[in-house]
Amino acid sequence: MRPIITSVIDERLVARVVRRVSLTYADGADAATDRPAHVRAASGLAWVGRRLAVVQDDANFIALVDPDTGRADVVTLPAGARGLRQFDDGRGNKRDKLDLESVAAVLFEGTPRLLAIGSGSTRRRDHIATVTNADGPHPVVCLHETRALHGILRATVSFAGSELNLEGAYQHGAMLRLVGRGNGSPKRGLDPIDATCDVSLRELFAYLEDDRSNDVPTITAVQQYRLGEIGGIRLTFTDAIDWSVDGNADMMLYTAAAEASPDASRDGWVAGSAIGVVSFRADGASARHAELRGEDGAPIVAKVEGIVRHRELRNRVWIVIDVDAHDSPSELCEVELTGAWRDVLTVGSPDREAPNHSHSSDG
Repeated sequence: MRPIITSVIDERLVARVVRRVSLTYADGADAATDRPAHVRAASGLAWVGRRLAVVQDDANFIALVDPDTGRADVVTLPAGARGLRQFDDGRGNKRDKLDLESVAAVLFEGTPRLLAIGSGSTRRRDHIATVTNADGPHPVVCLHETRALHGILRATVSFAGSELNLEGAYQHGAMLRLVGRGNGSPKRGLDPIDATCDVSLRELFAYLEDDRSNDVPTITAVQQYRLGEIGGIRLTFTDAIDWSVDGNADMMLYTAAAEASPDASRDGWVAGSAIGVVSFRADGASARHAELRGEDGAPIVAKVEGIVRHRELRNRVWIVIDVDAHDSPSELCEVELTGAWRDVLTVGSPDREAPNHSHSSDG
């Protein structure tokens, strides 16, 4: 078991929102496809050409957003039960949602593809949607049921802990790095865990071509984290991206939310959010973070979900805020990072205490 990486708050780092824009569809609502006029619970971000692909955990659409205006075109995903594409408690169909909590833009065998990944927080949410030609006039969408892959992730308790909840993904060389959020409830003698792991993109796409195959990608490089807290509530992963510096350092930038969730499938009260950076080195790893602040400098009491690099400005990123209200649009925010965010971090003494897994073993 690798030493747990513990993130510490660093007052020298500042993450401040400098602009917000609400996310709406350029063509408005469409009753025929059960599409609302706005982007609902935004949960992940990835670049597609000059636009941002935004996945939503309670709506079967991928929004392609112009970051300057917040206006979006749409990639329509397959409908759920009764032909519906919106899912919430008011409709009584929340349990049927795909719960797409992460999206990754990957380049595999020369072809750019989007991967929109279900959280796996319930077995109904064991799906991956692939999109090719996402930025073209005719995107090709395939929805894969991935019970075998999600099942292996769920059984790997050093990664999933008490409840699987995939919240982020990004390409890391020839691998896809998956980010697990530890906001579940303790079960079967296991605690919730924040962790990352890697799967081979080659193995993953071979599996997706035949998702009934037993050739499930191998889970490797499991790494656990402690991310700190805000207001006494644990910070837990909501997304991550590669933040490597000119190929000379292996770094990860992440978002985390302090949410008092009763379990991995239900929302809770949010105390705030943070952006953090992890530096991986041969002799160890270290992490630090800053609480996200608004234009006025005060901490933002909101749940940050997706994150991507800014294309033009080295010290800025884009994030999305999920307002957890299906009748309100999610927000895209431009965030300025000041301080030594890209410096290679000094490695301190690693935390070698691991969670108690005495009642179970990795699958």
